This record gives sequence, structure tokens and C-alpha cells, in this order.
Amino acid sequence: MKKVLIGLIVIIACLISFGYFQKNSGLNGDKWIGIGVLLAAFVLMPLFLYSRFKNKETRDRMLNLGLKKKEGTDNQ
Repeated sequence: MKKVLIGLIVIIACLISFGYFQKNSGLNGDKWIGIGVLLAAFVLMPLFLYSRFKNKETRDRMLNLGLKKKEGTDNQ
């Protein structure tokens, strides 16, 4: 999984840099920049989050307000 993530980072960096090169040379590079950003947001981010949290307990990721320590309310 680590190699897949590194490969995706390289591909995304190449797409974004190619888009900026096209944009600076007078051509329309916004399409390539957009494709790189979309890949980063919708492919790279979920794969990264899955690889980070695949062996963790679900309870550790949840926000439980009932488990928080109650603060002292002496001055109310």
C-alpha cells in the first residue's frame, strides 16, 4: 500500500507540474491541474486514510461526548 501511495503522489505531482508548465507556455493547463487536484482529493486522501486507520479500533476514532470528564461547575 505504501508503494501505491508514493506512486500516486508522484503521478499527481507530475500532473500538476505539467499543468503549470502548459499554463505558463500559453496553452490551457487548467485541465491538468484540475485532474491532479481531483485525484489528490478523491483517490489519494481516502487511500491514505484507509492505510492509516485499517488496524485501529473504531472506538478510538469516534467522538463520544459522554466519556469526557465533566468540568466543575462551582461558580454557576
